[in-house]
Amino acid sequence: MYADRQEAGVELARAVAKRTLREPVVVLGLARGGVPVAQKVAETLHAPLDVMIVRKVGMPGQPELAIGAVASGDIVVRERHTSSYLAERGINFEQLAERERTEVDRRERSYRAGLPPLDLKGKTAILVDDGLATGSTMLAALRAARKAGAASVVVAAPVASREAHALVRPEADEVVILQTPQFLHAIGEWYTRFGQVEDAEVRSLLEAGRKATPVTAPEQRAAS
Repeated sequence: MYADRQEAGVELARAVAKRTLREPVVVLGLARGGVPVAQKVAETLHAPLDVMIVRKVGMPGQPELAIGAVASGDIVVRERHTSSYLAERGINFEQLAERERTEVDRRERSYRAGLPPLDLKGKTAILVDDGLATGSTMLAALRAARKAGAASVVVAAPVASREAHALVRPEADEVVILQTPQFLHAIGEWYTRFGQVEDAEVRSLLEAGRKATPVTAPEQRAAS
């Protein structure tokens, strides 16, 4: 177990630093829980830190059960095995996904304080989360990074289910997962302290990252 996301980030950073990564590198934390972990990775690699906005699409009545995910860049991932279940119950996946797109847009405006996302074109994007349960949110983030022009995409997390690892592995250039237990019931079980990460903390971490590793204007791109 990890004491908290910061400790997990330190351990994950050590593992990522051992890999041969194509420069330049940008570290992106999946909002919100992945950002404190990503901050430690960016700090160790002396790389710019940004946020990747991803939202899980939850099952109605069971919001913690992911049936898909949406990410910046109008990326949508749908859990294929839920299609018949949703159809039988008259649940419209697109309507659920649209609600999450609205929240993605809100967070895009909130987190960056008017600054555009970092330019990923031709760069190695390291996507960091605090854990992968189904893998759908990371898959959406991976595809968003590809769409944004990343030359290489690395998936990194302290813990992941074996199913999530298998889901993202074919589309990632590299995967760095510290632990893949046989049974993973909840990501929070792997942390002593696993409180909710609030918007204010995300903004604070991003601001600290910008001060630690300043990004020049040509390295940023206009917001889409």
